[in-house]
This record gives sequence, structure tokens and C-alpha cells, in this order.
Amino acid sequence: MVVIGLGVGGEETAGRLAQAGLKVVGIESRLVGGECPYYGCIPSKMMIRAANLIAETRRVDGIAGTATVTPDWAPVAKRIREEATDNWNDQVAVDRLVGKGVTFVRGRGTFTGPGRVVSGDREFEASRGIVVATGTVPVIPPIDGLAGTPYWTNQQAIETETLPASLIVLGGGAIGLELTQVFARFGVQVTVVEGADRLLAMEEPESGDLAKEALERDGVTFRTGVHAKQVSHDGDGFTLSLEDGSAVTGEKLLVATGRRVDTKELGLDKVGLDPSARLVAVDKQVRAADGVWAVGDVTGVGAFTHNAMYQANIAVFDILGAEDAPTASYHAMPRVTFTDPEIGAVGLTEKQARDQGLDVRTGISQVPASTRGWIHKAGNEGFIKLVVDNERRVLVGATSAGPTGGEVLGALAVAVHAAVPVHSLQQMIYAYPTIHRAIGDALRAL
Repeated sequence: MVVIGLGVGGEETAGRLAQAGLKVVGIESRLVGGECPYYGCIPSKMMIRAANLIAETRRVDGIAGTATVTPDWAPVAKRIREEATDNWNDQVAVDRLVGKGVTFVRGRGTFTGPGRVVSGDREFEASRGIVVATGTVPVIPPIDGLAGTPYWTNQQAIETETLPASLIVLGGGAIGLELTQVFARFGVQVTVVEGADRLLAMEEPESGDLAKEALERDGVTFRTGVHAKQVSHDGDGFTLSLEDGSAVTGEKLLVATGRRVDTKELGLDKVGLDPSARLVAVDKQVRAADGVWAVGDVTGVGAFTHNAMYQANIAVFDILGAEDAPTASYHAMPRVTFTDPEIGAVGLTEKQARDQGLDVRTGISQVPASTRGWIHKAGNEGFIKLVVDNERRVLVGATSAGPTGGEVLGALAVAVHAAVPVHSLQQMIYAYPTIHRAIGDALRAL
């Protein structure tokens, strides 16, 4: 096997196939492990953890005494550099992969024909097949004046050792909002510009409203429903001119407008695939073509680490020819925006369900009205929203937002995945009744 791209999905696939006895070559031009351990999941959660500690300290007054906190970015940057990323060195990951039996090649991989891949001056022929796991890159919108300026993407935001006094964030999706809240809680004046009329546009409207209210309390300013027209940089800061004639300024500019698949140099046409396609389409066995599998962000099925691992597992079983090999189903895809309050969701939103022609009903309960919300008191904002298919009387989607949203999201993810009847959910004995009772409240609101 040859595995092109060794992010979380490619690394998992290559390592397991090698351990199963196949001869495996893994090719990666960037960092083994991909975005997650170096510029995404892990370092960002360290930042979020630190920022949330600041917010929790500020909630002590009136509940547990008095407290003051002085934010300091230095220990956060040091922890990311030394504990999470080894100063953005992937040698530990390379050694781990090689230790499993994988032949590692640093470079770009390109198809030269069925079963053949070239990287640099080396060509490999794979008798079993090839896995594509090349991930995504940040979307850089074609805004006049943006190219050539020292804008940030998530990479520079994660790497920074000193914070700017002010920051413009272009994009109100999950990545943009998570980093916005972190920097705001450390004292940065942040303005978010989002072309859509609401934040978290792919989630429930209630999720975007909740995030906006929470971040405004952290001092964030929002400009929604207006697009950026022009960018200028004078050496000291950025000016972002908007289509409505107004402008926003900031010392730094973070571009967080999404991610895209970049397959131009893969040579997909050599194996019968469209090199200009926006993704590498796969079937339920994550096969893209004869002898070609694809896993992770490159497939366009949710840009999530957990999905890359899920698809890697399916690919491994299929490549090894296992009996009763699993097949992919994405109807219960969970995802979380790690703001405070945390916003988790699974399955379809109300709009997505209706767009698919389903007859749906929704029920919403508010976390502050639950027993746990009342106990929690400070920082207890949140809600539970259920989307029910009326015909089958099962959940097809749900959102759980709030200080303990993860506890609820786990239960709801199982319910959506297994198509648990609504009446069964109403009759369950829940492990955390003070918060899980809010599920019952949402069901009664249907």
C-alpha cells in the first residue's frame, strides 16, 4: 500500500495496515499527524482551557467569595510550543509510524498511473492499492489587497507568542469563534466580520445567537451580514473596508473563512478521477476508484478528526478484506464548537431536515430552567433542541449547548445513530437527571 498524506486519518490507516503485515509506504510533505496535533484540536484546546479558567475566575464573585485574575499569554504559548507540538517538530510521530513498520517518505505524492505513485525521484508501485488522505488547506478569499499582507490563518494564531492589542477575525464559523473568544478573554479587542446574516451558519440559528451573546459579554464586536471589499496594511495594522462603506481596523487580521481540498498536484486524472473536483468522492467502503481509497477531510464528509479516524477504520477493514467489514454512515455525525458555552450537535439541523423533505417537529428547552442550570448559576446559558421525524417518530438531529452539553450530546448522539423511538427517550432513566431532564423538557415541547 501507499498512503498519500499522513494526517490523523492517513497515519491511522498506514500504521494499522503495516501492523497487519502489509508493506506500506507513507508520504507526507508537511507534519505527520496533520492539523489536529499542531494547529488544530490539541493546541487550540489548550488555549481554550486557559481562557475558560480566566472566565471561571471572574465568576467566583457572589458565589464562592471574591477573586481577581491577571491574564498572561506566556505560559499558554510555552505549553503549546513545548508540550503539544515540540516546537512544530513531528519526529516523535514519524518514529511512532516507522516503529509500526511504515516506510516514511517526506515529500508530495503524485499518481503516475493505476497503483503507481511518485515522490521526488522515487516511484512506488502498490499491488494492493493507494489511500489518499491529503486533508485541506485554509480558504483565502479573493479580497482586493489581501494577498501579500501578513494576515494570519489558524497556523499563525496558534503559533503566536505575543498577543496583538486588536484583531480582526474574518469568518464567524467554529474556528473563528473559538479563537476569537480565547483572544478576547486575554484582553485583545476583537472584531468579527461575517458575510452571512448570522454566526455558525451551518448550525441551528439558536446556536449562532447563543454564541454571539456570550462573546459580546467577552467584549467582542460583530459585523454580520456584510462582506469585506478591500484589505490594506500600512505596516502597523490592517484596515478592512466593507461593502456597506464602513471599515474596521486591527493590528492583526485572522482569516478563518473555511478550508478547501487541494488536489491539483495529486494527478487524480491518472486513476480516472476529476483533478478539478472540490473533493474526492467515496462510496460506503470509502473507495474512490479501483484500487484507490480516500479518508478524512479530502472526502468532503465533515472536516473533523473523529470522521477521519472513522473512515480510516472502514478503509483498513475493506483493504484487508475482512468479513462483515463496516460501511460508512454519516447520519449521526457529531460536531462541537468549543466556545463557552460549548455548542454540540449531531445529525441534521431543522433546516437540513426540512430541505430533505422530512416532516419534522422541534422541541427546545433552556438549560437555565433546568435543575443543573439553576445549580450552576454563573455561566449556565444554553439550550437543548431536538429535531424529530414525525413519520418515524425518531430523532434525526439534536443540539446541546451549555456548561454540561457534552453529557447530553453523548446520549443524543446514540439516540440519533440508533434511531431510538421518541417514546423510549421519554421513558429512560438518565445518569445525570439534573441536566438530562432537560431532554424530557424538550420532548414535551414537541
